[in-house]
Amino acid sequence: MAYIPPHKRHSKYSERPTPTPESLVPLFKRNVQLRASKSNADRSGKIVYSNYAISRWFAVGLDDGNGDASAAHLKPVSVESVGRKTGEKPVILVKSNLDKENNEVKGSPWSSIAENVLPDLLSSFEIARAETESDDLKEVKAGMVARFGKVLFHGSPSVNLEGVGKDCVTETTLSNLKRSFYTSLPASYVGNVMAEVVPKIGLDFAEVKDIYHVKLSDSTRPDSTISCKCSLKDDKKLQLYKAELNPVRDMVVDISCPDMDLDLRLMLCHKRILTSLTDDEMQSIRNLIDSAVLDPDVKGGLRWPLGKASTGNRFSVVGVWHTMVTSYQNSSIRLKVRYADRFDFRTGYGETSKEVVLKLKGMVSGLLGQEVETNVISDMLKDALRLIWQHFLCCEPYLT
Repeated sequence: MAYIPPHKRHSKYSERPTPTPESLVPLFKRNVQLRASKSNADRSGKIVYSNYAISRWFAVGLDDGNGDASAAHLKPVSVESVGRKTGEKPVILVKSNLDKENNEVKGSPWSSIAENVLPDLLSSFEIARAETESDDLKEVKAGMVARFGKVLFHGSPSVNLEGVGKDCVTETTLSNLKRSFYTSLPASYVGNVMAEVVPKIGLDFAEVKDIYHVKLSDSTRPDSTISCKCSLKDDKKLQLYKAELNPVRDMVVDISCPDMDLDLRLMLCHKRILTSLTDDEMQSIRNLIDSAVLDPDVKGGLRWPLGKASTGNRFSVVGVWHTMVTSYQNSSIRLKVRYADRFDFRTGYGETSKEVVLKLKGMVSGLLGQEVETNVISDMLKDALRLIWQHFLCCEPYLT
């Protein structure tokens, strides 16, 4: 009987003041959630946090102070990826009867977000830079991105979602819930970004890339995944052009925005380019890449013949992404509109999504300067958040 790969068998498919440099260390010690080095990766090894990563959540406009029907509450939604894995319905933070056309948010929400985020951004960046410099990691690339979607709240053994009623929607209560960030967006939103937002904010077309990402486990790096970026040659075979370890997250701040349609994730991370592999190790990786068979009928677009998805006890294929990315940019930001088709061999689960990612290049350049000027970074962050608030957080309802 012919071998059928797993993914083809299931084809059904609080506001804070602007900090001064000397205040960063106490702020860091007081506010961060530290992650022990033994637990800096999830079980699949796909998401890696640095040993001292900052991970937090807060809401903007949670309490409007008037007690009317537009007060924030939790709304159950159906999310296929969550339902398949846990069987649950997560909840999102919303405001009912919100008049979007006449809705005026008091003050400048982007300023309060910047004041809230800035101490963690500066602290996490300095610690990440110190760690990478001490390890002499020359092939390290820092990046800061904004992602758009919805913060999903999940139940936990200590908190039952059904028990969190309208009167209990406070930051303290919500902070006790498990959370995830859902980045898949409706086609209408993505189309509007490309047709309306891009020219309005002064971005120029950069490029379109059709990329296959082959994810490999490495027995010598149990907490990491090697991501092999490949292009497609004329003979329908893959051409490996870059191998890097999965990004290490140094800061993740999720922000619920009930006055808007979408929520926001700000993330600081660094990538490590693989330069230490021997010729034999690189050849083993190339052999895995060369064994891939292009198949549009399977999730991720690639499959491997029986016995060809691993090389001895060292490298094994654990996932594949097929992405089509359209990029736009100016001197300070780079916008990526990404259509992704993913499959995880370990869980047997695949999904497709449309995503928008804003890379804050100017912020990273400012942070990398010889002398980081706090006021300058603060102004840059406020400007970026104002742009995001005014152009990227409006969307038709798509989670029901």
